[in-house]
Amino acid sequence: MALIALGVTGGIGAYKAVEVCRGLQKRGHDVVAVMTRAATRFVGPITFEAITRRPVITSQWKPGANADIEHIAIADEIALLLVAPCTANVIGKFANGIADDFLTSLYLATKAPVLVAPAMNTNMLAHDAVQRNLQMLAARGVRFVEPGEGYLACGWIGKGRLAEAEDIVAAAERIVSPRDSVLRGRRLVVTAGPTYEDIDPVRYVGNRSSGRMGFAIAAAAHARGANVTLVAGPTSIEPPATDEVIRVRRASEMHAAVMLAAEHADVVIMAAAVADYAPVDTAPGKIAKTSGPLTLTLQRTPDILADLGKSSATRATPLVLVGFAAETGDLLQKARDKRIRKNVDLIVANDVTAPGAGFDVETNAVTIIGADQEQTLPVQSKARIADAILDRVEQLLQTRSAAAAR
Repeated sequence: MALIALGVTGGIGAYKAVEVCRGLQKRGHDVVAVMTRAATRFVGPITFEAITRRPVITSQWKPGANADIEHIAIADEIALLLVAPCTANVIGKFANGIADDFLTSLYLATKAPVLVAPAMNTNMLAHDAVQRNLQMLAARGVRFVEPGEGYLACGWIGKGRLAEAEDIVAAAERIVSPRDSVLRGRRLVVTAGPTYEDIDPVRYVGNRSSGRMGFAIAAAAHARGANVTLVAGPTSIEPPATDEVIRVRRASEMHAAVMLAAEHADVVIMAAAVADYAPVDTAPGKIAKTSGPLTLTLQRTPDILADLGKSSATRATPLVLVGFAAETGDLLQKARDKRIRKNVDLIVANDVTAPGAGFDVETNAVTIIGADQEQTLPVQSKARIADAILDRVEQLLQTRSAAAAR
């Protein structure tokens, strides 16, 4: 059981912090709530006091608090500082070292890991200042639970609402109760996002992949202690903290980066939506619009997964290879054929036309297909899907280690 400081800041998502608190307690953890003044306008401190059975800290000027220098005492005791929701205001204070209340002072004083669940208006989240502050925190090792998309309290529809309580609790659990994973110390290569194949300096052939699935896998693998190289195509969301991030644009660039990184890897997980075809020639200038049709000649791009399968077969210790099959029909048979044809261990199959699955959403529904087992997972967060995929990877690694020891 760990002591977790739950920071609650002034946003409408503060009501979800109550669910987060209960979820942490169900996992066996002790929680002390730290509320900003603005947070108390949304949820009363007595609510958290009743749940945690601890005094709720709302001010650094509480009589008697200075006698024990309370923020220093708690900073030394906690195993995690979790802030949910975390507003743009508090993110800015954290990033710039401003300590004008108990929560911001606690952030500067603690050596414990910090997990932040941002929540705010879509435009605020996208603002350069907020993005810069998030990047500064990420560079210092702060971890994040990505905000969700949907209806916001301001009436807008977009990204910015607080992540679901169960996903925040799961992220906290991975930090304070790290499992003894067989991935610890292993080298993983994970791909994510689309590739863009340029037609001219303005236009390209691409797809709607957001990179969320690959990012979730990379984050989960890193949390399990793996050494993760993330090869990411063009994405609009920031990648998670990993050991190395390699940015690419075209399929050929991803092929080169992955094949090089795979030489020293134990596992490669190809979650990227790599273009199958690219223009034979890229026009040096913008192609002018005419009244007639435009004909593009496309050529096959390198088949990264197939090349990995061939390369792995020649190694003394083969890679554990995981591919994805995004289909619109006859899902399972196509995925089974792909696994055999490309000589990979697991294929993660998903129907991109199904509600809540596929591209540019935060959930997924998949079937994980192996040589002797198929596991169907209903619609759930991509973080949970990532954990299920890595569980299967660990099983394969354990099986191979046991066979090698005989």
